[in-house]
Amino acid sequence: MRDYDSAGIRNIAVVGHGASGKTSLIDALCFAAGSGKRHGTIRDGTALTDHLPEEIERGYSIALGCAYAEWMDSKINFIDAPGSLDFQGDALAALAAADGVLCVLGATAGVEVGTQRMFRAAVARHDPVLFVVSMMDKEFADFDRIYESVKSRLTSKVVPVEIPIGEGASFRGVINLFTQRAYMYAGGTKGEYTEADVPPECADRFAKYRQELIEAISATDDTLLERYLEGVEIDRDTALHGMKEAMKRMDLFPLFCTSADSMIGVRALLTELVQLMPNAYEMEEIHALTGAEGHNTIQLHAKDDGPFAAHVFKTLSEPHVGDVSYFRILSGKVTSGQEVYNATRDGSEKLGHLSIPCGRERSEVAVLHAGDIGCVTKLRNTHTNDTLSTREHPIRLPAIVFPEPVVHFAVRAVIRGEEEKLQQGLHRLHDEDPTFEVHYNAETHETIAGGMGERHLDVCMAMLKRKFGVQAELSKPRIAFRETLTAKADGQGRHKKQSGGRGQFGDCWVRMSPMPRGEGYMFDDRIVGGAIPSKYVPAVDRGVQEAAARGVIAGFPLVDFRVEVYDGSTHSVDSNEMSFKMAGILAFKTVAPKCRPVILEPLDLLEIEVPDEFLGDVLGDASGRRGHILGTEGDGQQTRVRAVIPQSELHLYATQLFSITHGHATFTRRFNGYEQVPGEAAGKIIAEHAKEMEAVDA
Repeated sequence: MRDYDSAGIRNIAVVGHGASGKTSLIDALCFAAGSGKRHGTIRDGTALTDHLPEEIERGYSIALGCAYAEWMDSKINFIDAPGSLDFQGDALAALAAADGVLCVLGATAGVEVGTQRMFRAAVARHDPVLFVVSMMDKEFADFDRIYESVKSRLTSKVVPVEIPIGEGASFRGVINLFTQRAYMYAGGTKGEYTEADVPPECADRFAKYRQELIEAISATDDTLLERYLEGVEIDRDTALHGMKEAMKRMDLFPLFCTSADSMIGVRALLTELVQLMPNAYEMEEIHALTGAEGHNTIQLHAKDDGPFAAHVFKTLSEPHVGDVSYFRILSGKVTSGQEVYNATRDGSEKLGHLSIPCGRERSEVAVLHAGDIGCVTKLRNTHTNDTLSTREHPIRLPAIVFPEPVVHFAVRAVIRGEEEKLQQGLHRLHDEDPTFEVHYNAETHETIAGGMGERHLDVCMAMLKRKFGVQAELSKPRIAFRETLTAKADGQGRHKKQSGGRGQFGDCWVRMSPMPRGEGYMFDDRIVGGAIPSKYVPAVDRGVQEAAARGVIAGFPLVDFRVEVYDGSTHSVDSNEMSFKMAGILAFKTVAPKCRPVILEPLDLLEIEVPDEFLGDVLGDASGRRGHILGTEGDGQQTRVRAVIPQSELHLYATQLFSITHGHATFTRRFNGYEQVPGEAAGKIIAEHAKEMEAVDA
């Protein structure tokens, strides 16, 4: 491969809904350009960027994949973004590595929820977007219907640049509205075609869409509009330039059509990507932090003579290889074997075996220039979102903001003795996928795994077994219920034991009372006159705390209460710390049940973004989960709902919300404190806990 500087490099994220044809299209584009060695398919498990065993087995993209095509003296880096919402973390990482977006729509399904989400994400980043209708050779393919769908559901600024000749089984070519020529495909292995005049049966349709294209381009530029109104013909090069500039300003979004299976429109699409998408040099400067403490700001441009700065946007662990770090160079260049500085973690790394990725294959190169995408293996302490720079010019690039997990399960090793191996594997999976999170819940004594959906966690468990040799199982996590008091009471705890020789004696009187929520535990020593020697009072405290950890009603920790020890007695020979600790335990068991104990449950605050058409169903579902609606804010299309819902009612809520709204709603959740459980629900909790204890005893 020849060297490419930033002016010859285009980085394009290929996004869309699952099964819209993204991966197949990338395979076809690379095969037509020659970087793909064969025309692979999802069905056969030979697609270029779907090479993980889990992807081949399931038939859909799980992790982002990188490939490239050399076309018209340019290198096009493709980043294949997973379409499933369960793997949207990698889709966002793909956008972060790109300068432009190729948004793929299926010719039968059209705009779907994944299309909407990724288009909105691209627009938020101000990335130019090019639409392509894929699978035009499939039954029921309808270009005009998909065009109108994009126009009504995504943006009114979409305009066709290519229109199909035939649809479904009769799809045999495309008409380019810039060149005003038809490209008839002859069934060659790499999409070879013959150029011809527009077929007579397509003349009216061509004239309609050609006028629409020229009017749309002219409307984005005053000079072009003046020429158009004067009746001056706008030539191809002028129209192309006008379209490219309008795409940068997000004034226009061109629409194309292809079939990856039959290779129709693939070569033409490569040409348009080079002509319309910005190269790395043309992109705006990136603001980054510089200096040892990151207090200063620097503007980075994709130039070789700038300070080296690269962003690690993906980490992938491969058996027998180790971690593979994928990075995008934002400024400067780097050579194989060069030592660089990880400013994020304050450590040095050596970039041995510098490579460029193309599916599962990696080709070693001597140098990578500004704007390019590369990968390197076996970095010591570099992970996703880290910045690589030089020690002389330390730089920290803006981090990718990954979504928070919305589904949580308890995870444990199937084989006893593999707990440590499990923990190591789980943390390695988090390094690969930041949307997969792991933490230990000290109250329930469970390891909790969080992800973007049930399918996400299922795939993570499969990877855990394949890569790290640990078989794990998921289960519904326990809820960290607590108990508290609602009334005052006092009583005695007396421990006396005589078994020959020195005995045990401890006697204390305590008063227990509730405290405000969140105040914790307080112990007061109110002993006067030495009824209990001061050296034994802390033992009473320890006894009360030990008993409180086991609760009163259902075995949950007792919180937010106050204990006063105000009287007692002692024995000159038999009293000791252990005796008074036992007295404290007995005092708790005597007094706490008289203080009207209740169960507390943890609550989460949810913020739900939902289209208005599903608002009633979402509100009804939240109420059915014992939720309290705090308020709603709407803009006529979307409504933000704020609600407090018990954690015990939220297991698999993400799955239910997806079902209710067909994937159109999103939500975030955060802890919002504890509240008393209503009587009926408390009864169920107590019964369930009793069953768990019986199972443990059995």
